[in-house]
Amino acid sequence: MSKFFSPKFSRLIPYVPGEQPKDKSRFIKLNTNESPFPPSPKAQKFAAEAIEKTMLYSDPECFKLRAALADIYGVGAENVICGNGSDDILNFAFSAFCDDKTPAVFADITYGFYKVFAEYNRVPYKIIPLKDDFTIEPTEYYNAEGTVFIANPNAPTGIALSVGDIEGIIQNNPDNIVVVDEAYVDFGAQSCVPLTKKYDNLIVTQTFSKSRSLAGARLGFATADKELITDLNTIRNSTNPYNVNSVTQAAGIGSLEDQEYTIKNCKKIIETREKTVEELKKLGFVLTNSSANFIFASHPEKSGEKIYKELKERGVLIRHFDAPRITNYNRITVGTDEEMKALIDNLECIL
Repeated sequence: MSKFFSPKFSRLIPYVPGEQPKDKSRFIKLNTNESPFPPSPKAQKFAAEAIEKTMLYSDPECFKLRAALADIYGVGAENVICGNGSDDILNFAFSAFCDDKTPAVFADITYGFYKVFAEYNRVPYKIIPLKDDFTIEPTEYYNAEGTVFIANPNAPTGIALSVGDIEGIIQNNPDNIVVVDEAYVDFGAQSCVPLTKKYDNLIVTQTFSKSRSLAGARLGFATADKELITDLNTIRNSTNPYNVNSVTQAAGIGSLEDQEYTIKNCKKIIETREKTVEELKKLGFVLTNSSANFIFASHPEKSGEKIYKELKERGVLIRHFDAPRITNYNRITVGTDEEMKALIDNLECIL
């Protein structure tokens, strides 16, 4: 870093995204939890039409998009905020609801951006270890005395908490915010969005990146009590009020008008995930119970790092993490049936 870089960021370790190879044709890409399916036809059509008017600023309020989301999720438009991916909104939440007296609270094994957001916003954080089976113990988050962040299903484990367990956490933190990050909820978990109408201390974030095949468009949203949305918008309008471009807004609306397409793709991914899980078990892998569009697996006879490296040499990319508790595990995105067959065939050779 240069001598001009502010010392306030001296401890900041940036988030490291999954590999994005320049020559993607060389790899079967199962490392960043992208959808194997293209965006819906309506999303593509609406985006193509919107690009003709990109000489104009996008709607800073995302009015039509928020109205469409409100209709789908049964909330008011005033209860919705949109962002440049759900990461955008999560960062707003760290900024708005954490400070020297209100730390962020999250698991030791979870979405890696939470620690980065805490460091970037220069707020303290408290880490609660997962149990030995990688599950969250809900009672450990009761009276957390900080803003709670829970990825549900969790990443990279794929394990989901029940709505009842999360409601217990919300009820036992009446003086603090609970943020539930539902990036993968459409692949087998229950959403907590309905609880936002019951509790004024709950924020639920979701993304169009996974189930709606719009990772490259960067679109996320959150639902919450109207006053919490106002708080988040205060941060948004103080940083970048045009945070969602007009092409992305149009693609999002098109996707929401194509619900059957999204549901069909999610069902297919779940079906492929379960078939792949059975094949991995036959090869001796140990797996968590994933409710996401990925599988978290380890093998008792070969290290996670070696499996990752040998698959990469064979043209298959998966995600390996160096964290001590999960160093023997790899996260494998669920692709098409053909891609998962290639994965299994290569693993058979490696093992």
